[in-house]
Amino acid sequence: MPGVATPDTPATLAGGAPRRWPITRSIRALTHNRRSAHVGYDARPSCFRLGPHGPEPDCDLDVTHYSGPLLTRPLLDVLLAARKRGLDHCEGSFDLGRSRTTAQPGQDHWYWQGQAYPYPAKLRDRTIYYWDGADFSAASRFGSGLYKLVPTAWGVPTFEIDGIKMLVSAQISPMDDARRKVALIQPAGRQILDTCGGMGYFAACCLEAGAAGIRSFEKSPEVLWLRTLNPWSPDPASAQAQGRLQLGQGDVAQEIAQIATASVDAVLHDPPRFGIAGELYSQVFYDQLARVLRTGGRLFHYTGTPNRLTSGRDVPREVAVRLQKAGFRTERVLDGVAGVRR
Repeated sequence: MPGVATPDTPATLAGGAPRRWPITRSIRALTHNRRSAHVGYDARPSCFRLGPHGPEPDCDLDVTHYSGPLLTRPLLDVLLAARKRGLDHCEGSFDLGRSRTTAQPGQDHWYWQGQAYPYPAKLRDRTIYYWDGADFSAASRFGSGLYKLVPTAWGVPTFEIDGIKMLVSAQISPMDDARRKVALIQPAGRQILDTCGGMGYFAACCLEAGAAGIRSFEKSPEVLWLRTLNPWSPDPASAQAQGRLQLGQGDVAQEIAQIATASVDAVLHDPPRFGIAGELYSQVFYDQLARVLRTGGRLFHYTGTPNRLTSGRDVPREVAVRLQKAGFRTERVLDGVAGVRR
């Protein structure tokens, strides 16, 4: 029976408090509906509400991380090849490259960590599948568009909206790309505002670099749902996070008004392209970034180079001019604009 442990198939497994945000109210938290209550989700709280002494876990919310197997077409090919050769086990990564574990290929089912799963009939290329309690479903969801988690050669996935790739992955891992940008704001020991959280790779790199706290906003419920399936997305309730990451669903263009003046040490701003979220490139928003950021605080603003070939428009230059007007010293760096609050 799929998803049920069998006696003859044992699991084979691979080998001081941070400073609080001076905020005036809590951000709205994400909730999800699950097809099954027992399909590989870790039942820990991972969003927060504002309590009398600062952010606290909100145990009424279901924002739990998936912990079952993730399949791609190449990984299914490995399982099928092992079955064909009559092997009693094979190795692979069932968490998009974070680890390697052993699976046992049976005739009708394959077994992983003491659970039995059916062989999917067919998997599509460039698609990640998760066990939903009845079948392997694609890690994609329709909302304002089609949101899809997409595998890469680096293990760390990117994601797409209506077929448009949201993160670089051709020449560099999305995580390594995030890491070099995070290094520009020198996050160690600092309070970070992560305006548009996405897959959480900026937040993951800030945690890795020793940030004292990260407050991360993500507007899209579809993106937040993809994060629960992505083993590379940081879990606010994890031991690594140590309570330093606050993640919530909200429009940062509105929520930033609730953040206290000069309460942020550094800002990471990776907005959707200008045509989708022009308000996040506006003078009004940049003035708010300058308000919440302390003097000397650092900022990295991803811009890319949209419309440069088609219209000749220089979006990074426009961004730099507005940031300077808001009170930043700026320079073009990587694929965006870096700034320091004057």
